[in-house]
Amino acid sequence: MTGSLSSEFTGAPGRSMTMAVAGGGARGFAYAETAARMADPVRVVAVAEPRPVARGRFVERFDVPAANVFEDWRDLAAAPRLADVVVISLLDHQHVDAVLAFAERGYHILLEKPMATTEEDCATIVEAVEAAGVTAAVCHVLRYTPYTLALQDLLTSGAIGEIASIEHLEPIGHSHFAHSFVRGNWRRTDESSPLLLAKSCHDIDWLMSLVGRPVEKVASFGSLTYFRAENRPAGAADRCIDCSIEASCAFSAARVYRRGVGDPDSFDGYNALVMAGGLTAEAVEQALAHGPYGRCVYASDNDVVDHQVVQMEFEGGATVSFTLTAFSQGSDRKTRIFGTRGQITGDGRYLHVFDFLSEQTKVIDTEADAGANGHAAVDGHGGGDRGLVEAFIRALRNGTSEEVPSGLRESLAGHRVVFAAERARLTGSVVALEPAAK
Repeated sequence: MTGSLSSEFTGAPGRSMTMAVAGGGARGFAYAETAARMADPVRVVAVAEPRPVARGRFVERFDVPAANVFEDWRDLAAAPRLADVVVISLLDHQHVDAVLAFAERGYHILLEKPMATTEEDCATIVEAVEAAGVTAAVCHVLRYTPYTLALQDLLTSGAIGEIASIEHLEPIGHSHFAHSFVRGNWRRTDESSPLLLAKSCHDIDWLMSLVGRPVEKVASFGSLTYFRAENRPAGAADRCIDCSIEASCAFSAARVYRRGVGDPDSFDGYNALVMAGGLTAEAVEQALAHGPYGRCVYASDNDVVDHQVVQMEFEGGATVSFTLTAFSQGSDRKTRIFGTRGQITGDGRYLHVFDFLSEQTKVIDTEADAGANGHAAVDGHGGGDRGLVEAFIRALRNGTSEEVPSGLRESLAGHRVVFAAERARLTGSVVALEPAAK
């Protein structure tokens, strides 16, 4: 965790920690909710969010004083420091300017992934935070789940010996991909970032944490294969509500978002709220008729890849193969870890540990074991949201950083691999990574 931990929270019984949120959408709201529900709650005292519905929901839930409610994050950053911690969950390209502004104000920072959209900006963030002397971490929530903690315990104990190779799959899911990466905010590289950075810098960071050694070489392949104009079916219209073949299309916006109105607590309901700004039939119909989320998936302006593989070779010779794909049933990630003494197969909850000597398989239910092992209960992102926020707040209160592995320098190393993989994909080459600067 970057920055020297302050003692301002230690030795002060009853000292209530406070939080501001720059970007009060889904991720900002989730982190604030988690902090507010801690055993020793964090008070959420300020928010900056441009969308009226999201801002109103945030203010109502956390009873944020009117003087501390802003439409633009810049106004929050320009105000006198209002909180101990700020969560930065803005659009990806806004991260670097926001980190620099809040670090200068003395805020400790929880930064949503990705750090930034260029390698240079990621390095700038690290330098600015270290110069300001504040504490910051990236929201790589995969590191904090009970599932990951149980897996790390197995690897550390030598349950399968030394890691020789890993095979890892992120099945994004056809509906989620169409929502976020064909119609949504992350559909274009020039407006957001490449798919690997936007969706899977989590996974690269996670895989590197499992191997525990630097990546030396990376190769990558992938393209936008399907969600293109030439694959548009005969008779398809520019908008789903006008389409004669909508009922037979797996990517119908009309079906998915209308279904969300009737099931507000579902993933479809969340997506309908995002696309319409309000979860009413009228708002959804207006969005389907006029907004970007009502477009045909073959008639959007998307350019990010819809499938990609990344091959990594680590110091010492271990290899990792990572696949992300739109063409899947949305589900938890799937991982197989091949060691010199055994194999671990995981699906986000269960770990199947096969031992070469005994030829026996042990099955671990990490959700059942979470509470017994003192890990965060399973909630958002498999318990990762809670694990991250609690570890960060605990580190600030105790003046220690051991429980927060997703510091800026650790995250920078993973982001460097992501950027190298994109260079490899675009050039058709194997990219060698220089050792990270100490």
